[in-house]
Amino acid sequence: MEHLVRVIPFKLMNLADGAKEIPKGVELIQAPKIWKDTKGKGVTVAVLDTGCDITHPDLSARIIGGRNFTNDDKGNPDLFMDYNGHGTHVAGTIAAVENNNGVIGVAPEASLLIVKVLNKNGSGQYDWIIKGIHYAIEQKADIISMSLGGPKDVPELHEAIKKAVYNNILVVCAAGNEGDGDDATDEFAFPGSYNEVISVGAVDLKRRSSEFSNSHNEIDLVAPGEEILSTFLNGKYATLSGTSMAAPHVSGALALINNLSLQYFERKLSEPELFAQLIRRTIPLGYSPKLEGNGLIYLTVPEHLATIIEQEFKAFILNSI
Repeated sequence: MEHLVRVIPFKLMNLADGAKEIPKGVELIQAPKIWKDTKGKGVTVAVLDTGCDITHPDLSARIIGGRNFTNDDKGNPDLFMDYNGHGTHVAGTIAAVENNNGVIGVAPEASLLIVKVLNKNGSGQYDWIIKGIHYAIEQKADIISMSLGGPKDVPELHEAIKKAVYNNILVVCAAGNEGDGDDATDEFAFPGSYNEVISVGAVDLKRRSSEFSNSHNEIDLVAPGEEILSTFLNGKYATLSGTSMAAPHVSGALALINNLSLQYFERKLSEPELFAQLIRRTIPLGYSPKLEGNGLIYLTVPEHLATIIEQEFKAFILNSI
């Protein structure tokens, strides 16, 4: 396998020494309104990326372990430090801890398994990714988050993903940044184009479709992917844009949905059932399904619908009297 997988390209908008806020993307998908019920405790998200700044004050308490499959640090499997920044940013969006400082992730009590499959240059061999997926399966992760992609459809990669899904692991992938804003043209990147993964496109903070977001008929939903503030190298914070930033919003949301579903159904749901619960919490934005799939992840949709139905029912009763 000579072809390389790379981080989904991203744009660095700003770098800062400090922060103290709930990122706007986390607010947009309504995550804070779910925290009264769950913050993702007990759910493990495997982040397959460039590693993580394991000393970052917003992340260190959330990291439960990891493995390095790259050639960084002479291939030492026990050193999964991030020298790129991409993986640290993704991890923060998923589960940055609530500590009255810095930023807060979508699921601030979820556990992070750091699986380093891309090196300091942001690139990796396909066999690194495949080994990383198998490691996440062995570690019994609940969710795999991959903001990476390449142009080649590699059967071994596809089979690894199928195995993860067979083991009831939700696999979330960034759709890619080769889009042109035209739903008549398809842009495919792998693994984001596989039917088995949850393929995430991007919108901006005003819910407008991001022009760079890939469009095709395997897009499942969209999430905030422009001007996203999160953790970065050396304890810092950065604002980045790309579908790489959209995917971890969905990974974090699934950690919350996993626990909400467990509370409601009083049993652990299967991967297809959890996917259905995810799609149940989307709202259409009016774009082509090739751009937005089922719509924007919006965690409070069921509650809003219940309120509307209750109001309509009360109005019906009053009008019937």
